[in-house]
Amino acid sequence: MSRPKVVIVRYSRVNRVNHWITAICFVLLTLSGLAMFHPMLFFLSGLFGGGQWMRAAHPWIGCVLLISYLAMIVQFWRENLVHKNDIEWLKAGRFVLANDEEHAPPAGRNNAGQKLVFWSMTLLIPVLFFTGMLIWEVYFGEATSIPVQRAAVLIHSLAAIAAILVWIAHVYAAIWVRDSVRAMTQGYVTPGWAWRHHRKWLWELASGQHGKSTERKRP
Repeated sequence: MSRPKVVIVRYSRVNRVNHWITAICFVLLTLSGLAMFHPMLFFLSGLFGGGQWMRAAHPWIGCVLLISYLAMIVQFWRENLVHKNDIEWLKAGRFVLANDEEHAPPAGRNNAGQKLVFWSMTLLIPVLFFTGMLIWEVYFGEATSIPVQRAAVLIHSLAAIAAILVWIAHVYAAIWVRDSVRAMTQGYVTPGWAWRHHRKWLWELASGQHGKSTERKRP
């Protein structure tokens, strides 16, 4: 499909690269983590060249994920601050789920659901990282006691399950809202998309209150 004549830049190239590095790391960590979580899922270790390679790679991928997500926090924290209209948007969630956003409060650049995903991961990823450090035997095994490691494994597992559920909701919403994936692959949305899903953001763009730009396709 050809690019529309008038588009709105939603994510810069830096935004998109950062997002996909984070996403790839998270998927790799999920697959390797599930392989270590239960013997029935150990076959997933074959994707990493076997159990030893997988066990060695898992914590290092976690380090990359933390750094990548910290970069996302720097870029997006302002746009994910919670405001009064976000509470109203959540209360009108039944209209959003029914694909009837005309009756929901106008959303800014990110709606309340997207903000929940952002702040949930902002909490869960550091928890996963620090509990992972406590059970990283090669470097920290001798520095932590068995009871501490057991508690860390439990917290790490629960946080991982919560993060996977949040990720599933995020991916489902991105696919369910048509053309949302294009925003993170090609960087732009149409004015019609912005009007339907993020009307307050479009008003801000039109009034010059937001830094993102509108582009016209050259003839």
